[in-house]
Amino acid sequence: MKHGYLIDMDGVIYRGSEAIPGAAEFIRYLQEEDIPYLFLTNNSTYTPLDVVVKLRKFNIETSVEHVYTSALATAEFVQKQKPHGTAYVIGEGGLLSALNDADYAISRESPDYVIVGEGRVLNFEMVEIAHRLIEKGAGLLSTNADTWCPTDSGPRPGCGAIVALLESATGRKAYHVGKPNPFMMRAARKNIGLSTDEVIMVGDTMETDIRGATDLGFQSILVLTGSTTLESLEQYPFRPTRVVESVAELAPALAGL
Repeated sequence: MKHGYLIDMDGVIYRGSEAIPGAAEFIRYLQEEDIPYLFLTNNSTYTPLDVVVKLRKFNIETSVEHVYTSALATAEFVQKQKPHGTAYVIGEGGLLSALNDADYAISRESPDYVIVGEGRVLNFEMVEIAHRLIEKGAGLLSTNADTWCPTDSGPRPGCGAIVALLESATGRKAYHVGKPNPFMMRAARKNIGLSTDEVIMVGDTMETDIRGATDLGFQSILVLTGSTTLESLEQYPFRPTRVVESVAELAPALAGL
């Protein structure tokens, strides 16, 4: 049976600024065998081109067609819900670019949505503006619900933590577009042109990667090079299809799936 891969990045392909051994070889294997693949990330900070350039530092050559971010998913979501709308954004270039490409204008004048993404641009003035816009009727969206992000210096608050502040202040619940939301997972599947039983999700996080795959009926491979340990699997009522130490184990084992 034909298979294709949705591949998380941080914790799977690299960890912070360090490449994970075997990742480049795994991607080259997919390319040489003409196996469909798509990098799938909840990080909305970067554009697909930014991601492609970053991957080159890890000896991985790919193209923007093989990258799908939560920023792109969010832009696709709002374009389907309210075409040619407006949004007030707490986020960085990847999210702003994706929204503009979807014909969404960035505005604080009665926007359709307040959208929160990853990044370090947050200040309290932006929170106040967002709070007032939500009170006036703007919908509250976030690119993902991740409450923290790994960095070389240690963890930092993520998009989910920022949007939780606005949820608490306004009493409104955000809609989180990124993994494990079926909207992003289904859009990624369509992007690589495969049916549900042909998709394998490779990730390091149970609550996003593996849960998203489980909810959509995809096969899943958990790698132990990121945020999940083998011992912590007992905390979850769902399971990955397979567990490996790292992607280095995957290239010679593809035929077995």
